Order: sequence, then structure tokens, then C-alpha cells
Amino acid sequence: MKQIFVCRESVLMPRWREAFPDARCLDETFALEMASAEVQAWVVIQGDTWPVLVRQLAQQGAIVSVLSYAPDSREATQALEANARGYAHALSPPELLSQMALVTAHQGIWVGPELMAQVVGGAYRALGGEERLREEMLDRLTQRERAVAVAVAEGNSNKAVARLLGITERTVKAHLGAVFRKLEVRDRMQLVLKLSHQEQSVT
Repeated sequence: MKQIFVCRESVLMPRWREAFPDARCLDETFALEMASAEVQAWVVIQGDTWPVLVRQLAQQGAIVSVLSYAPDSREATQALEANARGYAHALSPPELLSQMALVTAHQGIWVGPELMAQVVGGAYRALGGEERLREEMLDRLTQRERAVAVAVAEGNSNKAVARLLGITERTVKAHLGAVFRKLEVRDRMQLVLKLSHQEQSVT
């Protein structure tokens, strides 16, 4: 898999080079010429037109991740809507970039846990929030599992859920694992869809 970084700099940052020794730094034109299913493209946010570029690269088959110097949930949502498969800080350590590449290459989505919680919370609210919760789904859970499921769906990280419910983060993870098994979902976003009358969207 070829690694290309789409950025204005002509030389890769050392941490990018450490993660991908054979990577190249290209401008938008050359990146679009190279884009294919054999390419992982890392688009560094510079300016306002990056979502268009992300969409074009993805349409040509490239696996696209977006790197931002000031990550936030709005940008993360924009990146995913443009068919990026990953979103992270541009100054992420090489180990994290390597892990992102592995996850996205296997059709996974990579967004840091804090940002993912915010994205999930936004989806939960957009789908109607508490008013749209499916009681028949929640009835499958214990009282504590139910509390964890709702808190996670609202966009809280595991650490925040632990603080809200007065339990340890390890206990939150155990309850969340049970919730995922009982509701037959794989991740937080699928949990929101399942709880919000969007079961047909869960695959």
C-alpha cells in the first residue's frame, strides 16, 4: 500500500516519515493522479476546500484519512461525511498513525475516542435523543447496563461515564461490552442507531 501525504510542504514531518518511511508528500494535482485502491492518502487540512479533495480521492478508490492541527467534532463529522475513513491530530505519534493505517486499510473507521464520543452524541441528538429511545432494546439490559448505554449514546467517553455513574472506567468497559453483546452491535455508532429506531442502518 502506497502512502501519500497531501500537503503544501515539500518534505514530510519527521513523525510522518517515521510512521511511513517510503511515504511521499504531494500537492493536490499529483495526489489525484496517483489515487487508487492501492493508495492511502493523508490529507492535511489547509484551507476550506479539503472536503472536496477528500471526496475526490475516495471516489477514485483511495483510503483517505484527514489530519488536522486543531481537531474538533465538527471537522471530524465533515471528514466522515466526505468519505474519509480516519481523522486525527496532524501531530499524532508515529505509532498512532501506523495503527490508523492498519484499521482504515481493513475498512475500519478511526476517530480518536474523545472525538468519537462527540460524533456519537451529535448523531444521538440528531436522531431524536431520549424521546426516540427504544424501550424494547433497553429492556434487554440490566439497570446499570442501561445507564451506561444511555450515557455513552449521549456522547460521553468511558471516563466521563465512570464519573457520572460513580463507577470505575474498567467497570464501564465491562458493562459496555455486555451492552454490545446483548444488542448485537459492534461500536458506539451502531449502538446509537439501534437505540434510535434506526435498526435497519446497522449491518
